[in-house]
Amino acid sequence: MQINVTFRHTESSDAVKRYAEDKVSRLKKYMDEPIEANIVLQVEKFRHIAEVSVDSNGMRVNATEETHDMYSAIDMVMDKLEAQIKKQKEKQRNRKPSNSERSQQLMMNILEWSAEPSAEPRVVTSRQIFAKPMDVDEAVMQLNLSNGDFLVFTNRATEAVNVLYRRKDGNYGLIEPVQ
Repeated sequence: MQINVTFRHTESSDAVKRYAEDKVSRLKKYMDEPIEANIVLQVEKFRHIAEVSVDSNGMRVNATEETHDMYSAIDMVMDKLEAQIKKQKEKQRNRKPSNSERSQQLMMNILEWSAEPSAEPRVVTSRQIFAKPMDVDEAVMQLNLSNGDFLVFTNRATEAVNVLYRRKDGNYGLIEPVQ
């Protein structure tokens, strides 16, 4: 997380700078890396103004607050930012995926083959599933929670469709496409 603190019309104070950086760094839990935050702290006569602009993967939030005390201005502007970020995240969850996100959440066909030894193998059933974007560790947890022997998912790191399967020895296997 990159944080830039600027003081205007006032002496720079390490205590105030550390306080503002600490408050802004708490936004990590709501936003994806990389995060860039610009903080402007200024004093105009008796007003203490805190302006914060935060950028993270295309999401940008801005807030300004003014009070009689710099610390309370920082606290109030952070409350505003937190509310804005939560609101934007909720909007992202509720909207339909765009075409680029649909390509990441590929619809995969799972084919089950007949196991009759005398007959030629044929497709018995077919169903569609979402290849949900997740990390490999998250996929292992999902496979442990399910009763299935395999899990199809989109790897967040490579953005490719992967298959995680349970081996007979109790370990896991991962099938990744060659790129």
